[in-house]
Amino acid sequence: MDQRQRAARLLERIEAELNCLGLWQTHYPSSQALASTEPFAMDTLDFHQWLQFIMLPRMWAMLDGEHPLPQNIAVSPMATHVYREEMEHHEGLIASLREFDILLSGADPLADDV
Repeated sequence: MDQRQRAARLLERIEAELNCLGLWQTHYPSSQALASTEPFAMDTLDFHQWLQFIMLPRMWAMLDGEHPLPQNIAVSPMATHVYREEMEHHEGLIASLREFDILLSGADPLADDV
């Protein structure tokens, strides 16, 4: 399986994890919230909203459009920080994000934290 196929499977897993955690939303945030320029849109969105409404659509667009994928990504450290009080509840989501980081970057962004 090539990198793009593995990326698609991981994106599907991330979506499933968000759904299983009850974090998948059916209503969109406002266009102003989605237009944030802050990292992870942390000034306007919850982390799971950023995943669902910004990161996932951008990654799917790159895959669908056969555009180059990012070569340096580190989303799992933010997930670890955001869910630090509930790690065991969010471990599947964090693990999927970590695998995605490793797939695209070739390195484990959490290696120093373990």
